[in-house]
Amino acid sequence: MNHASYPNRFRQRLLAGDTLIGCWCSMANPISTEVLGLAGFDWLLLDGEHAPNDISTFVPQLMALKGSNSTPIVRPPANEPVIIKRLLDIGFYNLLIPFVETAEEAARAVASTRYPPEGIRGVSVGHRSNFYGTLPDYNATINDNIGVMVQIETQLSVDNIDAIAAVDGVDCLFVGPGDLSAALGYLGQPAHPEVVKVIDHIFARAKAAGKPCGILAPVEADARRYLEMGATFVAVGSDLGAFRGATQALSDKFKR
Repeated sequence: MNHASYPNRFRQRLLAGDTLIGCWCSMANPISTEVLGLAGFDWLLLDGEHAPNDISTFVPQLMALKGSNSTPIVRPPANEPVIIKRLLDIGFYNLLIPFVETAEEAARAVASTRYPPEGIRGVSVGHRSNFYGTLPDYNATINDNIGVMVQIETQLSVDNIDAIAAVDGVDCLFVGPGDLSAALGYLGQPAHPEVVKVIDHIFARAKAAGKPCGILAPVEADARRYLEMGATFVAVGSDLGAFRGATQALSDKFKR
């Protein structure tokens, strides 16, 4: 929760097609997240799918980012309304929903982030997202201030790409390169030419629908290629990868 997060200017920039460079946050630690928040990324993805995070670890990390210009985005473990409700209530305004394969699943993700009648989000009077009840226009404006990005990471997702992109409230199509490459028969080879061909198709369909597209690309050459291909929402690394690489390099310097 920070006043810079509301209204959701990040969503406005995303929909405007601004290039937004981010970093994955997987260490589940407020200190490392706070340090990462000083680096100047446009956004940071706090991961609840493949990192050991939950509500109790997300809140301290959100607090650690209160002074940062980097927008926190959360990836829930699943496209599940109760989980999404809890993440919204603790102060996330932007969500990356994993494993969305159909228009119906995309619509459910959006509905989970909206109060009725537009959606099915449960209502609470005072929580962290509405500054514990001190934000007077929250209920009237919050539905327009939640960003929803959906991950395209299976063959079925690709088959349904146009229908998913057409869902109102889906703000961005995001390629999950690890799962997508595995689904296409190239496990561990996200830069395989056949995988890149499918990614290019996803980007093209997103553009045709007037929706921004994004991807996780921790290898610099891949990230630059995807930016040239039209991606505007790109993660260029992770805290865990940077820490692992730097500590290994430091150790190697002094090994015989």
